[in-house]
Amino acid sequence: MKALIYHGAEDVRVDNVPEPRLQEEDDILLRVTATAICGSDLHLFRGKVPGMKQGDILGHEFMGVVEETGRGVTRVARGDRVVVPFTIACGDCFFCSRSQYAACETTNPARGALLNRKGVRPGAGMFGYSHLYGGYDGGQAEYVRVPRANVGPLRLPDGVADEKVLFLSDILPTGYQAVLNGNVGPGSTVAIFGAGPVGLMAAASARLLGAERIFMVDHHDYRLAFAASTYGVEPINFERIDDAAERIIELTQFRGVDCSIDAVGFEAKGSVIETALTELRLEGSSGQCLRQAIAATRRGGVVSVPGVYAGFIHAFMFGDAFDKGLTFRMGQTHVQQHMPFLLERILDGSLDPALIISHHLPLERAADAYRIFNEKQESCRKVVLTPTGGALPREPLLEDSLAP
Repeated sequence: MKALIYHGAEDVRVDNVPEPRLQEEDDILLRVTATAICGSDLHLFRGKVPGMKQGDILGHEFMGVVEETGRGVTRVARGDRVVVPFTIACGDCFFCSRSQYAACETTNPARGALLNRKGVRPGAGMFGYSHLYGGYDGGQAEYVRVPRANVGPLRLPDGVADEKVLFLSDILPTGYQAVLNGNVGPGSTVAIFGAGPVGLMAAASARLLGAERIFMVDHHDYRLAFAASTYGVEPINFERIDDAAERIIELTQFRGVDCSIDAVGFEAKGSVIETALTELRLEGSSGQCLRQAIAATRRGGVVSVPGVYAGFIHAFMFGDAFDKGLTFRMGQTHVQQHMPFLLERILDGSLDPALIISHHLPLERAADAYRIFNEKQESCRKVVLTPTGGALPREPLLEDSLAP
């Protein structure tokens, strides 16, 4: 089959590799019909995430048709069309029983990303996201093995297009959880830092929950213009305004917003010194976006962080956060928890995630797609890839002993 393979920093290629096989009784084999490039994939592409190995298959946003099932699979059947969450959860552990699926204690056999572990078990395994998270093959491929299939895949109704529901795999639940974490509701004021796919889904979700005023901070005019016309945000280009947080404070009666959302993560643009420190791996991020979020949030407000971070950050401004009495909420998304509700909102027309798609390309052009997305060429907002070979049905692998 064809799959997008990691060969090193800024070197990804579509290669021919062996098709996956069922390994456990609750596995399914999925024929991928649509897959997307996530902003988090760019961290891998740029070589910023440890644990990547040559030959890894990338991709954690994907959906498709069930081709084979292990004998223990009861939730889906061959021929079902499903979307798959990027986190892999068992459904039974301490955290899964509390619907905190991203914290699943059983699906990541690796060490995870914690530096100061003290023996704490790692969080959930993830598709296509380095060997820190289990080394699972990703879905930017014609086929993918999906473990724990009684917990993750969500069966889809007939008649809804792939592009409408594909983002249930990650960015839509991630944006939605970010606004839930921020206690956003009717009349809320929100500042979203980052107008990438997660930031846009956060804006859509904030509108869904009744936010009155949304500020969006970015430095790409085309992304800000799209967010303004689609979600009614008030755009702020931080390269044209000396201090975006200061502008937000001025526009909110010198009080600040109820919630700030950091949808950028550890590759936020910082000072020359901070950039040098991150390149030398002496700190995990510039911290610039978090400092802006702290400054822009009112006393008693919430800083919500869906952007990926790891390691340590200097100049965190913890004293300011203490003085303001801020609440911080963050972490990987409990996708399985939010998928059913968000699917209903898509079906009733309250949400249309497909609006953010700017590029549809065949899987064979995935390397070009990464370059276009990474370099913000062609006003790229979001890329959806279609595995042309994966669109064709095949006979089941009769020799697989785990097939029913």
